[in-house]
Amino acid sequence: MLIRDAEIYRQGVADLRIEGRTIVAIGNLAPRPGEPVIKAHGGALLPGLHDHHIHLAGLAVRDASVACGPPQVSNRDDLVAALALPGQGWLRGVGLCESVLDGKLPDAAMLDAIVSDRPLRIQHRTGRMWFLNSAALDELLRQAAPSPGLERDGAGFTGRLFDEDRWLQGALGGSPPDFGKTSACLASFGITGLTDLSPANDARIADHFAAQQNDGTLRQSVVLGGALSLTEAFLDTDVPDGLRLGPAKLHLHESALPDFDETRRWITQAHGQGRDVAVHCVTEVELVFTLALFEATGTRAGDRIEHASVVPSALVQAIAALGIAICVQPQFVAAHGDRYLAEIEPACHPDLYRLRSLREAGLVLAGGSDAPYGAADPWSAMHAAVHRRTAAGAAFNEEETLTPEQALALYLCDPMDLRRERRVAVGEPADLCLLDRPWQAARVRLNARDVRITIASGRVVHQSIDQPPVQRLSCIEPTTA
Repeated sequence: MLIRDAEIYRQGVADLRIEGRTIVAIGNLAPRPGEPVIKAHGGALLPGLHDHHIHLAGLAVRDASVACGPPQVSNRDDLVAALALPGQGWLRGVGLCESVLDGKLPDAAMLDAIVSDRPLRIQHRTGRMWFLNSAALDELLRQAAPSPGLERDGAGFTGRLFDEDRWLQGALGGSPPDFGKTSACLASFGITGLTDLSPANDARIADHFAAQQNDGTLRQSVVLGGALSLTEAFLDTDVPDGLRLGPAKLHLHESALPDFDETRRWITQAHGQGRDVAVHCVTEVELVFTLALFEATGTRAGDRIEHASVVPSALVQAIAALGIAICVQPQFVAAHGDRYLAEIEPACHPDLYRLRSLREAGLVLAGGSDAPYGAADPWSAMHAAVHRRTAAGAAFNEEETLTPEQALALYLCDPMDLRRERRVAVGEPADLCLLDRPWQAARVRLNARDVRITIASGRVVHQSIDQPPVQRLSCIEPTTA
């Protein structure tokens, strides 16, 4: 495949040839007989974007779920209307926020008053809690013994389930979802690679990822993080080239921090497997606990903190001294900034969702969506990193803004070595994102609609449908010259 007249990122206008999965030539190149040609018309050609923190299965099932929180649902009447769907069997909701129910977490009785004729489960916006109506409780308890995470009171089970996705999946007896539609949507953003960091990922989910890649359903390459047991799945020689073993995931909760010595041994075991460790860390207490763990165990070059939502100034240098990278979610400022400004005391605001100060301290930053708990569009995240505005337009720590190039760089890190920025170069994988305009025009917009063609592992996996049909069909054509 030949791409003609592309503005190759940071290099200038040139042609580029792909053979198999690799870029083999860049320059003034003549088409070969029968070679497919993409006419770039001076559009920017970037390395394919990589989402460094995503939960792909959760994102896939969200698309088949009912939105139960803002902005679609803002009060109880909205929730009742959203859940008034015809049908039988399970009804699944996502994104519930306490504000919808006047600051209350629902129990089974409250949900029975909304849906009583079919099993209902609704996930909290954090992903850590599920709320079940009585029909759902009865169905689950017919299939499995009660989970320790199923809340009880004097009258029995309340219908609130905490941190027990694995138990829920087992009781439901379901299989992992198909990734086809979700993968296509991600490709439309120019995303050619994913790092999936669901802590429960194990050999079973690895097999599912491999099968979805082998049949072409999953278009992106994947770095799969998760449980320590995941290592065993990658001893199999049949693992596809597009699936690689990622970090061991440690999910901390300030309200129930694990035993320090046991967790230290867990990190040492992960390092002993040759794996980096990724720690979910959103509060100051979780961050202090994490740094103490790494000080006790030592670090690997790829160890990382996920989210780093709160980083006091005094801890920035401590993170830098340990050489730990941070995976950030800039879009949370745009999506939730108004709530942060209203609910968090002003003295703490400078510590929230830092970007520039972390970069200037020498920390390696990578960008992830945390989808389905955040928006999957990396361009909206770049825009948020550059402008630092809430949904209502309020400024949010403007001193933490990045340039468009720095924001883009968050998604160009090599997922196996976040310190290295991937380039469009001979010998590099043919993972590419072609825009419909030069970078100088795109950097002002930072808009996913500018993505014209996405190429993953040398294959076109997305082509914009916004062009007229004749132009769309003619931009990729075999040459007879």
